[in-house]
Amino acid sequence: MNRVIHFEIPFDDGERATTFYREAFGWHLNSMPNYQYTLVTTTATDDQGRPSEPGGINGGMLSRQGPITAPVLTIEVDSIDEAAATIEKLGGKLAIGRQPVGTMGFSAYFHDTEGNLIGLWETA
Repeated sequence: MNRVIHFEIPFDDGERATTFYREAFGWHLNSMPNYQYTLVTTTATDDQGRPSEPGGINGGMLSRQGPITAPVLTIEVDSIDEAAATIEKLGGKLAIGRQPVGTMGFSAYFHDTEGNLIGLWETA
């Protein structure tokens, strides 16, 4: 079973948004300027940065742009290419194709049959 492993929250003002989530919920935020991305830690992590609590999910924040205009859930899959083929067969549409994320893995985004934008993650 593929599971939800990540979330993303878009923002219009990065400083305002990170201050809000840090102060409202006590989340730890780590800016990654090279990726124009902020990592969001909402739960304890192991030495590889993965949530150490069952069901825990961490995420990220990024500038609102392109198809990412509302919060996104990301699902881990064995193969983005295979998942994309199944998604399109079932009526979904690829929004952003498979792209590398450093040496960690690959991401992609699709619209489901209801118009929701959902992320995909494939570990390298």
